[in-house]
Amino acid sequence: MAMFIRVDVDQAVIRKTPGLAAKLAESCPVKIFKAAGDGVDLVEDALDECTLCDLCMQASPEGVKVVKLYEG
Repeated sequence: MAMFIRVDVDQAVIRKTPGLAAKLAESCPVKIFKAAGDGVDLVEDALDECTLCDLCMQASPEGVKVVKLYEG
């Protein structure tokens, strides 16, 4: 379990947008996302490596949200 962030993914948004799962996997510099057959999986071991670059949220503003756990 990550200590610093939580990544919320709306799988319905990912599934209804062709190629979005692959785009998320490709855009993340620390490989938090892994394209799966019906959406995207999170690579739990990589979550605390997140650089907060926002590339995932830019790729899918409605489908991905990074929550900073240290901001109360």
